[in-house]
Amino acid sequence: MKASHVRKLIKPIESAYSEMFSGRVYRVGQGAVSVRNHSGAAEQTVIGVHGFLENHCYFTQAYEAPTTELVLLTCSNYHIPVNGVTPESPDWEVPIKYLEGTIQYDACILNQALSNLPSTDNIRVHGHSRGGAVILEAIRLRPELYDTVEVVLEAPVLPQGRLHALVTTLLEPVSHGMWPWLIRLINSAPSSAYGQTFFGKMNPRKKQLLSKLFSATRDHLTIVRNIEDIMEWMERTDTAVYDQIRHGTFLIPRVDRILDRGAMLASARQSPTTMRIVETEAPSHFITLDSKEWVPGFETLPTACQL
Repeated sequence: MKASHVRKLIKPIESAYSEMFSGRVYRVGQGAVSVRNHSGAAEQTVIGVHGFLENHCYFTQAYEAPTTELVLLTCSNYHIPVNGVTPESPDWEVPIKYLEGTIQYDACILNQALSNLPSTDNIRVHGHSRGGAVILEAIRLRPELYDTVEVVLEAPVLPQGRLHALVTTLLEPVSHGMWPWLIRLINSAPSSAYGQTFFGKMNPRKKQLLSKLFSATRDHLTIVRNIEDIMEWMERTDTAVYDQIRHGTFLIPRVDRILDRGAMLASARQSPTTMRIVETEAPSHFITLDSKEWVPGFETLPTACQL
């Protein structure tokens, strides 16, 4: 990448979205992990891994139960979307050797969180879109951590998957130097201009979370690196990674204009029979935001695994 392009791309992006948060936030490398306070005794732990240009608020309304210990990742070089909490440096943090902004780097943040934070043995790791790839990479790096962990992969970036043709067509002519200009253009356009195409039918929560997408990262370079890394990761990662997963669920939307739904399904079908594939009626890539009804219940899992 040309030095002049890198200079343009590393100009900071101001944080444009945050929510009140009650809990603790730990800095881990160039990312963070937030642990929400819960009012009841924790019965299960959910670790949420957000997708490309999203933030951890994606999961907060899907897991509101007072008995759920909710642990939320902020991927590397993303803004931490919380108000009123000062991030602390945990004594369990270890340096990460991979390049920040990559799936491998964020997989290491996830593995540190999983190793140190859950207070229950009933653990679910839920990743949306790029977050699905982060989970699979984390399993590939430390399979022993996932022996008893349930995995939920929602509209996930998968091995041998592809971006939707519409997205590929848009990205092809974009050189590195055009990114800051393109993002300014997108941010100045009303989201209705492109929202319906990519995001499907809107609701208040989707509108709230998806209107600030291009302010999620701390710089433009992270956006470019994320996209290039997603495409490379899908190409180079083998579906053999599924063999390390004990049990869980793929949630597939009925319509997806971000990722190629057919390629996603074909990849998911390479997984062991202990993984359920649920083809939801969700009208967009953002299944959980379309309806919380698609999020699997905790009590259903053991029987589902025996099918």
